[in-house]
Amino acid sequence: MRHAKSSWKDENLSDFDRPLNGRGRKAAEAIGRYIKKQGIVPDLVLSSPAVRARETTSIVSTVARLRTDLRYDERIYEADPERLIEVISQIEENVGSVLMVGHNPGIEELLGLIVGCSQHMPTGAFAKIRLGGVDKWSKVSEAKATLDLMIKPKDITE
Repeated sequence: MRHAKSSWKDENLSDFDRPLNGRGRKAAEAIGRYIKKQGIVPDLVLSSPAVRARETTSIVSTVARLRTDLRYDERIYEADPERLIEVISQIEENVGSVLMVGHNPGIEELLGLIVGCSQHMPTGAFAKIRLGGVDKWSKVSEAKATLDLMIKPKDITE
């Protein structure tokens, strides 16, 4: 998932410290409701520690009622797809599914790298990927992945 829309209101804040804006909070709530309705329950949530990603993660997890392990990993912030693959490859093998909350361009490029086709991921977009051909996270770079779904906040009707 890409973090929801952030605020540029306070120009004195560093990029890392930018919070969500009102639209971003509403989008994160919509994605959280969608995840809950679809019965998507990850075993682990991995998030960038940047404020906007933390807020997105918190809202989505609360609204979706996720009661799962949550980790903030500084490597996700400003990561390229290769770094994100590294993070994923280090997930414990007993973890079956993961929700990663990150940033563009890395998260969008990761999706393209894993599934083999380019997909635009606007803020708040959620993609569900199925990894095939591997049984360990450490082999993620060898996976034959398929995109099960891509949902953007604007596509959700409630």
